[in-house]
Amino acid sequence: MPQKIWTRDELLIAFNLYCRIPFGKLHHRNPEIIELSQKLGRTPSAIAMKLVNFASFDPTHKKRNISGLSHAGKGDRLIWDEFNHDWEKLAFESQQAVVRVVGISKVVSFEEPDLPKGPTESLRTVRVRLVQGFFRDSVLSSYKYTCSFCNLAMPEMLCASHIIPWAKNIEKRADPRNGICLCSFHDRAFDRGLVTVDENLQIVISNCVHKAKTSPLHDVGFIKLHGKKMLIPERFGPDVEALDYHRNKIFHNI
Repeated sequence: MPQKIWTRDELLIAFNLYCRIPFGKLHHRNPEIIELSQKLGRTPSAIAMKLVNFASFDPTHKKRNISGLSHAGKGDRLIWDEFNHDWEKLAFESQQAVVRVVGISKVVSFEEPDLPKGPTESLRTVRVRLVQGFFRDSVLSSYKYTCSFCNLAMPEMLCASHIIPWAKNIEKRADPRNGICLCSFHDRAFDRGLVTVDENLQIVISNCVHKAKTSPLHDVGFIKLHGKKMLIPERFGPDVEALDYHRNKIFHNI
């Protein structure tokens, strides 16, 4: 019996799911994979294998012995390359595909309870919100829903922090490698240039923070983190050029 050909929508949805769930959960028992298999009319094992195929292209896992590497097809590689060439475009397309096939709830984070339904909401706003949702889910899942600086593991307190700000680089808006999972406290500090990450992925605290009046939060949230290595994600490690931009354009070390 010939194999059922994967459509472009199915491949987009599968890659979207690959980005949204932690690497350790790419197996056929995962409820999200089971649910998607029912929507697509495929077995959970087929969905899981497709996700592992994508993982086989990921530089983070190149040196690991990942089963499924020999099963990855041209369509899988094409989708991987398309995403990595234009994250913003493919993030939007994949989110649209998820809405069409799976349902709107799968592209909505708890920070965005409702996507626009009325005629007053512009297509541009819809696009921005869908892309932001993809970016957030991809970054947080890569860091296993844990702040990269302080290890806080409360999803309600976590942010997908852009390394190069959203407004400064369209090409990197949806690229999860331009993101770090940070708690609300460290997201604000990172955005304001009070903290950065050096070439060795060690946390660097600004001199102006060291000079500030101390307090228990100041000591725990800043001083004790200086020189500590940030949490490394399971995939989509922080982009070297983006971190260089943050150190030189945003970080204030006065």
